[in-house]
Amino acid sequence: MFGTKLAVAPMMDWTDRHCRFFHRQLTRHALLYTEMVVADAVVHGDRDRLLGFDQTEHPVALQLGGSDPAKLALAATVGARFSYDEINLNVGCPSDRVQSGTFGACLMKVPDLVAECVAAMKGAVSIPVTVKCRIGVDEQDVEEALDRLADGVFAAGADALWVHARKAWLQGLSPKENRDIPPLDYPRVYRLKQRLQSRFIGINGGVQTLGEAEAHLSAGVDGVMLGRAAYHNPGLLAEADTRLYGEEARLPDWEAVVHAMAEHAARHIENGGRLVHVTRHMTGLFHGLPGARRWRQVLSTEAARPGAGPEVLRRAFAEVRLDEPAAAA
Repeated sequence: MFGTKLAVAPMMDWTDRHCRFFHRQLTRHALLYTEMVVADAVVHGDRDRLLGFDQTEHPVALQLGGSDPAKLALAATVGARFSYDEINLNVGCPSDRVQSGTFGACLMKVPDLVAECVAAMKGAVSIPVTVKCRIGVDEQDVEEALDRLADGVFAAGADALWVHARKAWLQGLSPKENRDIPPLDYPRVYRLKQRLQSRFIGINGGVQTLGEAEAHLSAGVDGVMLGRAAYHNPGLLAEADTRLYGEEARLPDWEAVVHAMAEHAARHIENGGRLVHVTRHMTGLFHGLPGARRWRQVLSTEAARPGAGPEVLRRAFAEVRLDEPAAAA
């Protein structure tokens, strides 16, 4: 499991089951994450709606939010029953929602509780349990804060630690500002890996290209997590298996990708869904290729109309001119 070199980050309102199915058409190997699901919702809510996924999404990890070890252990057990490949604990999200619930990035302030949560989850499931965190929050010293959290979760049995290389400012910055304003500190994550050489340490935050991912791997970390770059320019994932996993180089079969997504959309519509639930994740697919603007326009306008069907995807794809040199779209 932790031969993984590339992951697509958990992103609220973005990495739902349709997004993950789409990303899996582009890369066979990258680890895909769910949106954060609150442990209370798993315990008390509609589990099929919250946790259901297509088996072609593997490898796929469930990210949980919470701070109650018993509830997290139960939620992890449910996730394992749904056949997720990994359970991840969110210790990095700075949103108002998690602050009001005292979890996410707030947990950086209580590393002993994080370790208790990890120990409870590890005791409940046999699949890997991992943590995603920040380098610190607010006025914390990032050297002390990250070391203490890392040491605690690994002592509790964590199988990997993904580190978003920014502080989170819970006071004074909005969740959106927390994605950009605190400066990135990649060397801090490298130092953690140098100290914990036998542990899986992955890096996250601001990575825009596979070239940057390769540079981080060369610097010594074990994995790289792409966030908004993978979402807004998903076509870059089509090169990941060749560049990071050693597969034979080949041109992407864009027609096969669109066909698979049209069939997926048809199934979703038959079950009462709407086309836009699927296509909203796909508008950036042909970034930089001739016809990309028309692709976006067709999907953005026609897919949202009542009764829109998968033929919209095929009509949009007809606007993409794959036989012409790439140019600004």
